[in-house]
Amino acid sequence: MRVVMFLGRSTGGIGTHVAQLSADLRGHGVDVLVVTHPLTAEHFDLGPVRLCWPGSGGVVQTLRDFSLLRHLFSGSDIVHAHGHQAGLLATLATRSLPRHRASRRRAPRLVVSQHNAVLAGSGRQRAKRATQRWVARHADMVSGASSDLVGQALAFGAVRAELAEVPSPRVPALLAQEPADQDARARIRRLLLSSIVGVPGVPMDPEAPLIVTISRIAAQKSLPMLVRAASKARQAGTWVVLGDGDRQLLDQLRRQAGALASPIHFVGARAEVDQWLRAAEVFVLPSEWEARALVVQEAMAAGTPVVASDVGGLHDLIAGTGLLVPPGDPDAIASATDRVLSDPALREDLVTRGREAAKALPDGSDTAARWLEWYSQTLLMT
Repeated sequence: MRVVMFLGRSTGGIGTHVAQLSADLRGHGVDVLVVTHPLTAEHFDLGPVRLCWPGSGGVVQTLRDFSLLRHLFSGSDIVHAHGHQAGLLATLATRSLPRHRASRRRAPRLVVSQHNAVLAGSGRQRAKRATQRWVARHADMVSGASSDLVGQALAFGAVRAELAEVPSPRVPALLAQEPADQDARARIRRLLLSSIVGVPGVPMDPEAPLIVTISRIAAQKSLPMLVRAASKARQAGTWVVLGDGDRQLLDQLRRQAGALASPIHFVGARAEVDQWLRAAEVFVLPSEWEARALVVQEAMAAGTPVVASDVGGLHDLIAGTGLLVPPGDPDAIASATDRVLSDPALREDLVTRGREAAKALPDGSDTAARWLEWYSQTLLMT
């Protein structure tokens, strides 16, 4: 079986997922080629890869890229597109492929994985909805990373839609370690904070509990709510946000933090993600929407209690194992964080529940086997 994985620009969860899924499918004997934007190829070890993303150059280059895309797709059994833009391009390309007369071979089967919702306020809502509906109706199968995305695909007319949970490759290693006790958390915290220099804002207190958020700097992540929550919290703590992204938004967040005297620090992307999770007393994710955020799975596996917005796929992931709060409510974020910081028994209960839930999550091998079965079923469709 030959599968072409197709995705656009990614430096986060989608790229991580495609890299892991491609590697695990190859372990099952599948011939996988990844076709993507150069930026994505720079960030991930994708194995055999071709750089092609129509629209990243002028009109002539776009036409050339689209022609190359059709050529790459034509020799495959399955085209698996990840994300809205990739789904649209893959649908256009596969529907324009002629059937090979000599072999009577049909065009490749198209699978589209939706990893994100189209949020209100993102612009061009009618056009985006129409595009989603067209893709859903013409794909042989649509998957959603959360149940609301599956329901949306079915409402748009998908002939088949499946829930495809996306696992984090970091979870097994985190589960192999015991959660850090209070002394270990303090030791790791001091070491991590001592390595950070030149970050604007209020001074970091290495003795205060650590509250961590790992997130792209992007509007969907609702980070202004986090800044306000940190300023409202009653329990002392050092709030740290790891991640990079929109620099203009980052400047706005830092100005907001300064105006509120919020004890929050934006420290950029960091390599020691596992250690930050192990050192944290609480992990907070205030996003407007998420599917099954990889970093939440990692926090649970690390033994770090999670406070997150009750949106998208986070409800199914966190309910009963962490604290869910209404989206866009800084008071609720502050209150939930204060609860964990002030109640050691609650924290230990959340640690235990989160670790048990993380142990039940599918791993990369499980996910690859499930996709291989879906591909095989899709090829048998008439």
